[in-house]
Amino acid sequence: MADITKDELQPEQTEGFKVSEAKTIDEYTKLDAQDESLNKWKASLGLGTGTPLTVSPSDKRRVVILSLGLEVKSRPDIIIDLSQPGALDTLKSKPFTIKEGAEFRMKVTFRVQHQILSGMKYLQVVKKMGISSKVQEMIGSYSPSTKEVPQYEKKFAEETAPSGMLARGHYNAVSKFVDDDNTTHLEFAWAFDIKKDW
Repeated sequence: MADITKDELQPEQTEGFKVSEAKTIDEYTKLDAQDESLNKWKASLGLGTGTPLTVSPSDKRRVVILSLGLEVKSRPDIIIDLSQPGALDTLKSKPFTIKEGAEFRMKVTFRVQHQILSGMKYLQVVKKMGISSKVQEMIGSYSPSTKEVPQYEKKFAEETAPSGMLARGHYNAVSKFVDDDNTTHLEFAWAFDIKKDW
């Protein structure tokens, strides 16, 4: 994938952090009912609220990435609907253009199924002429989607596209959504061009 190694796509680990034992939603709901801080955490996830979405038992995915987007100031958003056949192939074969120096941010919409999603992160490695840069963005922990909240949206930190003659050109990237259990929910290669104008 775009000459990016598996090692480059490993999430950074927080020293001393240990992933806790997986529990069902029912186990979390009943866990330490008298613990005020734990109850606040459970409420922040929305545990025990809303009507669960009907999900096919044969669909084992915990996270379904629904769309990826690029927000650019004073331009229409670029949204990639990942439910469309071939959407990920298009990201790689038809690079989109970003104007040098433009301020932008990425966003993702997703659905959580079956159980709590703990500590999902977005990893991205971009390469141009053998030089790579890595970004890791924490998305967070979420309870399964409900009829009232059928999907979640996360907007990433704002970035500024590089500018200047050396920055212009074609970039290859690989992105990955991974959680605290080191489960990869989606990994894909894509490309973009930095140009003088749109």
